[in-house]
Amino acid sequence: MRYTFRMANFKVHVSKDYLVFCAAHFVTYDGECEPLHGHNYRTSVTVEGSLQDDQFVINFVTLKRLMRGLVDQLDHLTLLPEFNPHFRLTCSDSEVIVEVQDRRYVLPAADVKVLPIPNTTAEKLAEYLAAQLREQIGHLPNLTACEMEVSEVEGQSALYREEWR
Repeated sequence: MRYTFRMANFKVHVSKDYLVFCAAHFVTYDGECEPLHGHNYRTSVTVEGSLQDDQFVINFVTLKRLMRGLVDQLDHLTLLPEFNPHFRLTCSDSEVIVEVQDRRYVLPAADVKVLPIPNTTAEKLAEYLAAQLREQIGHLPNLTACEMEVSEVEGQSALYREEWR
């Protein structure tokens, strides 16, 4: 039997029990700001592309390790958006002060992660994680797309898809 090889697109999906992070956040919407609260976020990722010479899109072990590193950077922290027009952030080596509407929070700097996003919604967290994953992976010419899912609670998640061409 003779095989005819065509340019094919494959998907690799990773969703593991340890790809979680527990974090506090609050978002602004319609001129309002919700109370500070937390979630046990779950993540999953799908990476698309053609097969490399080793017949992987990307090795599962590599993808799981990279994702674990990314979620660990967010775990047990208060996530704050750097570019939210309703937040006033004052950061020092020892503390982060957040002022929004009539509230003022003073948090230890070690307990905060300021993210380069406008709001800490699940949608923007998914986009942030996809960008971080792309940076960690580097340039693998066979990869064509990434879909990142961030779930706040079971049955409530956001998906972000990004073309990597």
